[in-house]
Amino acid sequence: MGGCAMIAQTFVNLSAGSRARLSGIVAAVTILLIILFGAPVIERVPMAALTGVMIMVAIGTFEWISLRIINKMPAHDIAVGILVAVITVWLHNLALAVLIGVIISALVFAWESAKRIRARKYTDDQGVKHYEIFGPLFFGSTTLFLEKFDVQNDPAEVIVDFKESRVTDMSAIEVLGKLTERYHKMGKKLHLRHLSEDCRQLLKNAESVVDVNVLEEPHYPCCNRPTLRVF
Repeated sequence: MGGCAMIAQTFVNLSAGSRARLSGIVAAVTILLIILFGAPVIERVPMAALTGVMIMVAIGTFEWISLRIINKMPAHDIAVGILVAVITVWLHNLALAVLIGVIISALVFAWESAKRIRARKYTDDQGVKHYEIFGPLFFGSTTLFLEKFDVQNDPAEVIVDFKESRVTDMSAIEVLGKLTERYHKMGKKLHLRHLSEDCRQLLKNAESVVDVNVLEEPHYPCCNRPTLRVF
């Protein structure tokens, strides 16, 4: 709740014309002095006056221009905003409403990211089938990821290219192990290529749980690179 109050305080400072950090310091010191020494004076202020101040703060900090573009905003953003407002009014707990809004937004983001994963497939001259993965591989996209592969009809060797993708969590590592096992049962080999360093570290940490074949990319030392001479 304190964080929300400080955000509101920042908006009030900006609307009043402040542009430096000193405004926040002055506001904090003033509130501290009121709490320590000004409590008897504040108690004399009518509750209606304090309510009016809060209403004016809400009016001044609200982005009214957002009402003009509300029809162009994503539907889930509108739903989350309305839900946070309803919970705040109903439970009188802004902190809880913001927490629920953040959780729902995170779940919506995970769902949207899961739908972005896709694969481009082709077979090279050596008869090796390649799957080029696009989009993050995480707990939300594992089901769609498995649906991209045709284990039964694929050739004896398959390469999964993660140049445009990332393996982000243990659910993704688990699904890679499951996919490798499916190809292994069919007597076929599955290789992973272009994994980033953090993805390799995740696989290394989980090597006792999953067994996948990672193609090592060649590393060329600087001393072996050709030298360009200018005459």
